[in-house]
Amino acid sequence: MVEPDPRRPRRAQGALETQVLAALHTAEGPVTAGWVQDRLAADLAYTTVMTVLARLLAKGAVTRRREGRSFLWKPAADEAALAAWKMHRVLDSEQDRRAVLASFITRLPEGEEQLLRELLDQAGDED
Repeated sequence: MVEPDPRRPRRAQGALETQVLAALHTAEGPVTAGWVQDRLAADLAYTTVMTVLARLLAKGAVTRRREGRSFLWKPAADEAALAAWKMHRVLDSEQDRRAVLASFITRLPEGEEQLLRELLDQAGDED
């Protein structure tokens, strides 16, 4: 087993997924895993990129279609949905979701707090 390099900082959980999604959002259309690998700042193996893409596929964050012997990948949603996905990742990583949400809400500027109330009301009406 290869020991991790102690001089190299460890990535935060989900950081690679976020980087891969961000790269996909810069593409003008579906792209290969190799294209994604070339755009990431980290020196990552192709297999690592494929693993991240497969995990994102399982989570519904990306889609793929076969073209020849490879797959073409694209985000499953727009950048607003990507931001929401990131927020969910943060919430999922915390023990006390209620405390995190409460802290988030209390730090919202007044206009955004009102917007959140309106959106919650609209979501309640749709149920």
